[in-house]
Amino acid sequence: MNTKKEKSFDAVKMMREIRDKISVETQNMTFEEFKKYIDSRIKKSGLKPIGQ
Repeated sequence: MNTKKEKSFDAVKMMREIRDKISVETQNMTFEEFKKYIDSRIKKSGLKPIGQ
């Protein structure tokens, strides 16, 4: 009995691709530059951090 279904969306693959892209973009940043990068990406996305 084969119950394996074809995935239309692979969340793990997407997460790994995003993480790899961020790693390439931030690999030579200092901690302060990295914090600014994260803050700018949050503002650009329109998302609010938890608790705000």
